[in-house]
Amino acid sequence: MGDQINEFFGGPFAGSFSSGGGTFVVLGDGPQVDVYGIVADPDAFVAPATLPPLDTSTFTVCFLEGTRIATPEGERVVESLAIGDLVLTADGRAVPVKWIGRQRIRNHPIFASPKLEPVRISAGALGDGLPHRDLYVTAAHGMILEGLVVNAGALVNGTTIRFVPLSEMPETFTWYHIETEGHEEILAHGAPTETFVDYVGRSRFDNHQEYLDLYGAERIIPEMRRPRVSAQRMLPAHLRARLGLPDHGAAVAAEAGALMRRLKAA
Repeated sequence: MGDQINEFFGGPFAGSFSSGGGTFVVLGDGPQVDVYGIVADPDAFVAPATLPPLDTSTFTVCFLEGTRIATPEGERVVESLAIGDLVLTADGRAVPVKWIGRQRIRNHPIFASPKLEPVRISAGALGDGLPHRDLYVTAAHGMILEGLVVNAGALVNGTTIRFVPLSEMPETFTWYHIETEGHEEILAHGAPTETFVDYVGRSRFDNHQEYLDLYGAERIIPEMRRPRVSAQRMLPAHLRARLGLPDHGAAVAAEAGALMRRLKAA
């Protein structure tokens, strides 16, 4: 696989770069880091002054540790669930957990980016007292509202539902996702939400190999028969009003007006 080089960088780095026709991956928290790559002449290797951040497009969607999931015996924190445990669906069925995917995030400017900011849905923000306590999910995780699967990022209103800056998160935190046989509607802090559906491959989870060891291969999970809202502009007007969001047409007009004013001032 090539040579491993330990090189003094004088600070924490992570990322990849090219040098001398080779591609290198750097991991560590300096001043000593590991450099992996095919090295034609190790003695001539020179570390770059800076490295690009890791690509965060591979991060997946799920529940933050501590999220309470409804089960026949009452609510349990998601990290306590195991394969074979039963969770409750919104229509009252008990379905077994097929797998729990997990992904540990290292909250460091080099390893993380604003793409990883959780969405905090404050207690009661969805109506009818739900969720019954603050709920943290990733932006692309689907909440169920009035028959729609709505990505949490599309619900953000900046007050009761907002993105949480990574500066407010701990040094490390873990996301969990619950896979059942089908794409189900379960309850997180009492609020209807989705189980795992394979939009994002299981290979993005830290314990992907566990899945392969258990089941031998990936499987496709058909999405539940509900329209998905992936962007705020797709929200129906009555839902926008309920969440305190401006009318989409008015919002677009305001943005266009602001852009024109900036162009005129330039």
